[in-house]
Amino acid sequence: MHWLDARKALAGASDNTIAAYQGDIADFLSFMTMHHAEPQGLGAIARISVGDMRSWMADARKSGVGARSLARKLSAVKSFYRWLAEREGFEPTAVLSTRTPKFQNKLPRPLAKDAARAMIETVELQSDSDWVAARDVAVVTLLYGCGLRISEALGLTGADTPLPQVLRIIGKGGKERVVPVLPVAREAVDTYLRLCPHPQDTDQAIFRGVRGKPLGPRAIQQVMAKARMQLGLPATATPHAMRHSFATHLLEAGGDLRTIQELLGHASLSTTQAYTAVDTARLMEVYNQAHPRA
Repeated sequence: MHWLDARKALAGASDNTIAAYQGDIADFLSFMTMHHAEPQGLGAIARISVGDMRSWMADARKSGVGARSLARKLSAVKSFYRWLAEREGFEPTAVLSTRTPKFQNKLPRPLAKDAARAMIETVELQSDSDWVAARDVAVVTLLYGCGLRISEALGLTGADTPLPQVLRIIGKGGKERVVPVLPVAREAVDTYLRLCPHPQDTDQAIFRGVRGKPLGPRAIQQVMAKARMQLGLPATATPHAMRHSFATHLLEAGGDLRTIQELLGHASLSTTQAYTAVDTARLMEVYNQAHPRA
């Protein structure tokens, strides 16, 4: 689909995002085909009404699609219609005017400092294999110590080793950012590399599964799930929570929001604020320190 190619080229959307868009549009067109009992060619697509959109959304909600997911699906449909209308010259107002369902943003729940340290220590105890234990510690340390997404940590290759003091990360949308690497993170990765039985090539992922294949996020999710049960931590203590914790603890220590935004690779400051569990008074204190007024 040319629209998907355009989204990937212009917006820098990831493969997972493109796959989600493709599924959303396919589901939408499938519903309209059944709804009108006719194939959805260009003419039928151009005639979709406000009532049709309401029927689609009602059917999605009846099928168990949550407000957040439906909002994403609607965003994909609107983007597709906007692109198609510009090229085919029809009026897309019925689709573009459809209101996005309201949903409440789920605020991230970072771990307390002691809990974050305990998580790393307990992760190490989950495997009888020294190299697997060292691997899991290295990954979780990168999440907490550098604020990496799990996909970014698992995407590191032999070309990135030994880890430098400053690491260049390609994040969402192909955006590049520079991340300082703490000595404890470099040491954790070095320890893992010394113990890992699999050969390290410059173009291959440094983190490997037991059989030597690139490590997937599921393995880290599972080992953290075991550790949090032992520590009595909530289900929100996930790999992504370590990234939240990095941001929150950095801000609590007096870090500047703009700097933290750059370290996390966020496009907007509001996203960074959502990542931090700091009360409003503390937030304003940090803001005033970072942006003094004469």
